[in-house]
Parts: sequence; structure tokens; C-alpha cells
Amino acid sequence: MYPNDPDKKFDMDYYLNKHMPMLHETLNPVGLIKTEVDKGLRGQGENTPPAYRVICHLYFNSMEDFQKIEPYAAELFADVPKYTDIVPVVQISEIVQG
Repeated sequence: MYPNDPDKKFDMDYYLNKHMPMLHETLNPVGLIKTEVDKGLRGQGENTPPAYRVICHLYFNSMEDFQKIEPYAAELFADVPKYTDIVPVVQISEIVQG
């Protein structure tokens, strides 16, 4: 999740066309099922900015599959400065209804 800060950059083109394909190429073999990328449009009020500029969801079958990405995390995080100067917020969640 990338908090929305108007003073920070986020290159959506690079993110979608370079980073995400690299992420899939790296993580699909270790259990990544799919990803979803959300672009923040606004907050609750009409003139309220979104809390997050971009949220990326990574889907795995299990926590065990997710933990297999650990050896690749440094490589993926090393690419972050190429598209943003926002410090990403990471949250691990479980889908309990869907």
C-alpha cells in the first residue's frame, strides 16, 4: 500500500509495465496466484483525497506459500525507487469472506 502524499512521485506506467511483470515472473513459480492493483481516486467525501495512492494485493493459497517469497523480497524492494519515493506500507491479511 502506498500512502497518498502529493509531494511524492509514483510512476504508474513503470509500476504496471515493468515492476508488476517482474513480480509475476519472480513469484508465480513460488505460489503467487494473482495480483490486483487499485488506484486511489478519493476518500469518503467528494473533495477528500484517497488515503492510499496505490494498493497492490498479492494472492497466495496459504501463509506457507506466501513465506516462500522471502528469498526474493530484497530484489523486489530494490526496484521500488525506480517508480516511487513513497515508503510502502505492508499488511498481511486473510480473506475471511469473499
